Amino acid sequence: MTGLNDAGSGDVKKLYISRPIIVEGKFDRERLSRFVVGTIITTDGFAIFNRREKLALIRRMADAGDGIIILTDSDGAGGVIRSYITSAVPKEKIAQLYIPRVKGKEKRKKNPSREGTLGVEGIDDVTLYRLLLPFSSDAPKRARGRDITKADFYAHAMSGCEGAEKKRDRLAAELGLPSGMTPNALLSALNVISDADEFEKIIGRIDGVKND
Repeated sequence: MTGLNDAGSGDVKKLYISRPIIVEGKFDRERLSRFVVGTIITTDGFAIFNRREKLALIRRMADAGDGIIILTDSDGAGGVIRSYITSAVPKEKIAQLYIPRVKGKEKRKKNPSREGTLGVEGIDDVTLYRLLLPFSSDAPKRARGRDITKADFYAHAMSGCEGAEKKRDRLAAELGLPSGMTPNALLSALNVISDADEFEKIIGRIDGVKND
């Protein structure tokens, strides 16, 4: 078969990804290694803040190739690590991927995370596979509409006006993305997983229930 089925890994077509993927820990790396052939770099959590050589390596790898993929957890800690790396690497060299916020606890842990959500290691294989598939060297080419722009955000009251942050959070929730994303971060994520046509449909749903 091609890809993953809903039951799990099973008979998997490997994803050959040239961009290094940045994750937080070794269990995240092990999870992706089930179906990814490529370089997966761990930050070792917050240890990256004290390891200048690790950040320097990430910068060099981003500059040397097509860039990097950041796939940290969609919680506060993951956001801090993501921001730290993003501040050190040119934005055009970064693909920002976000896992959905799913309540739960990884099997190996005694207690859930502070925010009670799953990290990369706990998200189902199908979701992770679909997130990374567009970056595979043998990914099927799909037709897509135009990219979403800052002008689209402004036109739909998602930036530059009162209530824009709340509306962005509603859009993020529709797509399983974390809340509190900046306009630029959300725009970058949307253009990985969606296009302007899909964006308009989702905004239509949000506007249709805004007074409920």
